[in-house]
Amino acid sequence: MAIELVPLAVATIGLTPPTMIPNGPHGARIIVEVTSWEMEGERIRAKLRGSAAADWATVTADGTLLSIDVRATVETHDGAAVFVQYNGRSDVSGGFGTRPNYIAPRFETGDERYAWLNKIQAVGKGALSADFSSITYELYELR
Repeated sequence: MAIELVPLAVATIGLTPPTMIPNGPHGARIIVEVTSWEMEGERIRAKLRGSAAADWATVTADGTLLSIDVRATVETHDGAAVFVQYNGRSDVSGGFGTRPNYIAPRFETGDERYAWLNKIQAVGKGALSADFSSITYELYELR
């Protein structure tokens, strides 16, 4: 049985400079706030809603593995609120932004028009901008 990747959207996410908490019990904690979110696809268009959105990432003690932990709320073009949470990984052994981020987003909404989002598992591949101020993900629904 093969996995099918169905295009979902392209998400461009604006980022603040990181807050670093080194030498924690899980490695270094890197907190990056989300300043904007533009998601465009055939089935969904959305923007960041509010300002309670960030990545609470960690980097292993040896500095080679970034674990991503993002939560945000977006609002669709027609007013539906959608909670987005994703975890993921990136090999940062060559430095930040040298390799893609791989993520697995999940969505929650109470809006019937977007109830299909509650039932899917998405995956994505992202690249940081050269100045680290944004990341762009290609998102796909798994089927």
